[in-house]
Amino acid sequence: MAQGYFVTGTDTGIGKTWTSLILMQYFQQKGKTVIGMKPIAAGCEMLGGQLKNEDALQLQEQSSIEIAYDLINPYAFSQPVSPHIAAKKAGQKVDIMQIQQVYLQLEALADVVVVEGVGGWMVPLNDKQDVSHLAELLNLPIIVVVGMRLGCINQARLTFAAIRQLGLRCEGWVASCVEENMQELDANIKTLEAVVGMPLLAIFPYEEKINLNNHKKISNKTLQP
Repeated sequence: MAQGYFVTGTDTGIGKTWTSLILMQYFQQKGKTVIGMKPIAAGCEMLGGQLKNEDALQLQEQSSIEIAYDLINPYAFSQPVSPHIAAKKAGQKVDIMQIQQVYLQLEALADVVVVEGVGGWMVPLNDKQDVSHLAELLNLPIIVVVGMRLGCINQARLTFAAIRQLGLRCEGWVASCVEENMQELDANIKTLEAVVGMPLLAIFPYEEKINLNNHKKISNKTLQP
C-alpha cells in the first residue's frame, strides 16, 4: 500500500499546490516514486480538446511516472468558483466515492501519493459533502497549509479544530507567505506554533512563481520516507 498525504489549506490561493509539489520532491529525493493528484479543479482551460487545470498539470509533470490527466484530475470545471457551483453549471455532480476509486488506482502505481484538496477544509463539493468528507473517506494523514496574512491565526485554529473533531491524523502544517511584506510575520508564526499543537514542517517565503530549486525544505522530523 502506498504512503499518502492529503494537503488542505486555510483558504484558496494560499500555496497548496506549492506545498504538494515540494512534498513530492521531498519523497522523490528519498528515492520514492511519487504521484500527485488534484481530484477536483475549478478554473480549467480547454487544452487539446480537454479541460485541464494549471495546478493539476504541474502535479502531473512532477509525478515520477507518466499518468493520464483524467487520473490526476478526475473532476475538471471551467468556472473558477466553488466546486459545487462549478459542477452544477457543468451539469455534473462530484462523487467522492469515484474519487476514492481513482485514488486506489494511483495508490497501486507508486510509493507515495500526494492528494491536493480544493479551497479550504469545508468547501462544498456537492449538496451534502465538502472537502472534509473527502479527506475522511481517503483517511490519509493531513498537512495543513496556512496562508500567512491578517486573519490567519483564526482561520488556522478553526481548521485544526475541525480536523480534530473528525479524529483525523494531522502530520503538521506549513506557513505559506502569501503576502510580500506581512506585518509581524515571525510573531504570527510563533503564535501559531503555540496554539495549533501540530509540528511546523516548513516556512515558504513569498515568491511570485513556484521554484522547486530554491531553498525551501520540508522537515523530516515527522515525515518518514
